[in-house]
Amino acid sequence: MSTPPTEETQVEQPDSESAVSLINVPNTLCAIRLVGSFVLIGLAIGGATDVFVVLLGFLLMTDWVDGKLAILLKQQTKFGARFDTVADVSLYTALLFGLFWLKGAEIASQWAWMGTAIFSYGLSVIIALIKFGVFPSYHTRAAKICWFLVSVASLALFAGWSTWPIRFAAIAVSVTNVEAIAITCVLNAAQVDLPSIYHAWKVRDEV
Repeated sequence: MSTPPTEETQVEQPDSESAVSLINVPNTLCAIRLVGSFVLIGLAIGGATDVFVVLLGFLLMTDWVDGKLAILLKQQTKFGARFDTVADVSLYTALLFGLFWLKGAEIASQWAWMGTAIFSYGLSVIIALIKFGVFPSYHTRAAKICWFLVSVASLALFAGWSTWPIRFAAIAVSVTNVEAIAITCVLNAAQVDLPSIYHAWKVRDEV
């Protein structure tokens, strides 16, 4: 992600970043992920499962590497954090669509688990929108773990291995979303890049 969790958190302030600063490597990767998400939907509709999986793997890797590049290249921005969230939502929406379209029969018994994860994320977004008027972009450590679990569960399903990783990933995602809700409730102002609820309390005390 463009601005991954760090010990130093950022207080949300009016965006003073220049237009030039927003054209950077991590934001470019986010743009690729955003556009690629729509391509994934097209591939799913066309039944191109193999190509879908290859592109999915590539897009998931951009989600993992862009945050590291943002730190390495010192290209962390609040815009990047927001843009990363948009790209991630697009990617995982496309992934869900692809699972439904290409593997509907295999995951028919998993929708309760997946639905819980989706509902908890939706609730997290609604609460953040009501309180701050923006999508939550906390990029917590737990969210990073969930990225790995969702990636493994998805690729395992397409490889025909097992569906049980979906349940494990869904539980982890739900717990992570509960933490995001707690962070929103704790904060007095919108923030980006908070590693955990502990850091939310710390920022609240400092502001």
